[in-house]
Amino acid sequence: MTEYRLLIDGRLVAGDMAMEVVNPANEQVLALAPRASQAQLHAAVAAAKAAFPAWAARPIEERRALILAIADKLEAQAEEFARLLTQEQGKPLPEAQAEIAYTCAFIRHLAGYDLPVKVIEDNDSRLVRQFRKPLGVVGAIIPWNFPVLIVAFKLPLALLAGNTMVIKPAPTTPLTTLRLGEIMADILPPGVVNIVTDQNDLGAVLTGHPDVAKISFTGSTATGQKIMASAASTIKRLTLELGGNDAAIVLPGADPAKVAPGLFAGAFMNAGQVCLAIKRAYVHDSIYDEVCARLAELADAAVVGDGLQQGTTIGPLQNRMQFDKVKAFLDSARADGRIVAGGALPDGPGYFIRPTIVADVKDGDRIVDEEQFGPILPVIRFDEVESAVASANGIDLGLGGSVWGEDRDLARSVAERIESGTVWINKHLDFGPNIPFGGAKQSGLGVEFAEEGLAEFTQIRIVNEAR
Repeated sequence: MTEYRLLIDGRLVAGDMAMEVVNPANEQVLALAPRASQAQLHAAVAAAKAAFPAWAARPIEERRALILAIADKLEAQAEEFARLLTQEQGKPLPEAQAEIAYTCAFIRHLAGYDLPVKVIEDNDSRLVRQFRKPLGVVGAIIPWNFPVLIVAFKLPLALLAGNTMVIKPAPTTPLTTLRLGEIMADILPPGVVNIVTDQNDLGAVLTGHPDVAKISFTGSTATGQKIMASAASTIKRLTLELGGNDAAIVLPGADPAKVAPGLFAGAFMNAGQVCLAIKRAYVHDSIYDEVCARLAELADAAVVGDGLQQGTTIGPLQNRMQFDKVKAFLDSARADGRIVAGGALPDGPGYFIRPTIVADVKDGDRIVDEEQFGPILPVIRFDEVESAVASANGIDLGLGGSVWGEDRDLARSVAERIESGTVWINKHLDFGPNIPFGGAKQSGLGVEFAEEGLAEFTQIRIVNEAR
């Protein structure tokens, strides 16, 4: 069995404990992963703190070159990483290959920004300049749905700004992140990046640690609330990318043949385990039945299976806990609506659920109001556009959303009224490292990507000089 190690102070070390990692496609133990103790977490934070002054003092061009070297080495091992990602996470191999490619692209783009000094005022009486300085040690907590890509959402900007890091992957998908640690051990100075794993028992220690200056977290709103409370004692900086229940609004006059494939792709990528996936589709009454029928055809045609098998388009749910949660959502869907496709659990091992389309549900039903984070799409009928907008905005989450229709002026008008951090028109799940990304309402705090994301890893320092 392949050996995996933590990364602490530049050294690859065994965990004080161990934990099993299960392949969700067959429920077999894939690997034995290290599990860090509290002492090892404290050692990782101490290493990051000790490495911070020298790393922050390095010229930004040197930091940039080392970050780019990580992308180069990852790209050279892309196929190995993709296969391991499929095995531990479950997603089909083409999606895993795309995740590795996106990871390299994100690292390279985000490493390209600069931190120029801004002159606010320069006159006979004073010179006022704004500098952006690193914060110190950044704790990054990574979820199980994109365990490689989401590292790239955080690491390049944090390191480029001059911070050091402690990264904690999810306990069910630690392997690819630990492999990234092996790459970084060969490239970065000791202590600049440290990687520790846990069984969800070290999160509060990390988020409350007095030597951690910032937490960057991607995960559920409930956990984000706990992190905010834990960070309060030391007034940590926070970036929180939290849960979503994204609504898609399909306007009257939209072409079902064009809309249905986009809705399906936006809902069922990674078996629906995407924070920005379409979780609710509001479809105008005039085209409702046809859209439902076309979505059902796509769901029936999907190939559900082990992500390493050629032709698989939808893999398993990632872990037993999520599988059980989604099965409960299926029960609610059967009780409240009409399942027009899917809803079945294939025979045999693995956390598989066929993509499911649920018609004749409404606001107030659990399958509509709560984020299912799985391969289920409820489709809600509406008569008036204003009612659809009100429904889309009627919950306390606002990560993403989309509007679909041929009338571009109407689509833009609706999009501008959707209360979410990102709204797409005639597409969904289109984002990039140059586009700021953040949630509205209880879907998040702060921004990732682009110059705005880089600023989140810095402290403004004003130098006000008399002439």
